[in-house]
Amino acid sequence: MTEPSPQFAGFTPAAIQFLADLAEHNDRAWFGPRKAEYEHLLREPLERLCVALAEELTARDLPLLADPRRSPFRIYRDTRFSRDKAPYKTNLAASFPWLGGGPGPAGRGGPEVAGTGGAAAAGGAPLGAEERHGVGGYLSIRPGEMYLGGGMYRPPRPRIEAFRRALVADPDGVMATLADPGFVSWFGSVHSDEALKRVPPGYPADHPNADLLRWKDVIFMRRLSDDEVFSPRLPALMAEGFGAAAPVLRFLAGLA
Repeated sequence: MTEPSPQFAGFTPAAIQFLADLAEHNDRAWFGPRKAEYEHLLREPLERLCVALAEELTARDLPLLADPRRSPFRIYRDTRFSRDKAPYKTNLAASFPWLGGGPGPAGRGGPEVAGTGGAAAAGGAPLGAEERHGVGGYLSIRPGEMYLGGGMYRPPRPRIEAFRRALVADPDGVMATLADPGFVSWFGSVHSDEALKRVPPGYPADHPNADLLRWKDVIFMRRLSDDEVFSPRLPALMAEGFGAAAPVLRFLAGLA
């Protein structure tokens, strides 16, 4: 008889301390003998969180992918083109791509991809760069900086250009979506990780939302407390947040 998979029980203070120690000793000589500890404290709980989150997303009919093999980011850094040769990331992170459609007529949600709410495909390779930089949700855990967020982070140029065109064509509609009361109560306002110095050519420099036209991405975040991260209810809390963000995610996914 197959043993049932362990349930997500929350992360532990020891897991956060491991990340703090890794930041102080970011080298293979320190990590190698402690890899099993990393897997027990961080990797395996994150995989269990993804399984639990997939169930919560399905219950809410939210078309985000939470997969224990594909969603988590690898701990290993790609240092090929970086001056910083530290081999390991010092945060635990996972991304959850939006698989549904964009807005439908009169601003209503368009058709979602059938059967994708919280779907967790068995096996499969980790998500690629295109999926990581698409529209979706995100979780990051770092000592002193733990948060739930999402949006479209550093998207391909055609998608951010589509956002700018939408903002010029229907500024009131776009701003109303970004100011959705449920979203704002959970995450506050959207922002950008990086912006151009000037409004790009082809767009009005005197536009009332000129600052948004300079954005290179559209993201949002909410800090998580220690109690929330250590709680077995974290997957339910994340699903609640992603539900509040659904109008914004749906709008961003519909940009073309």
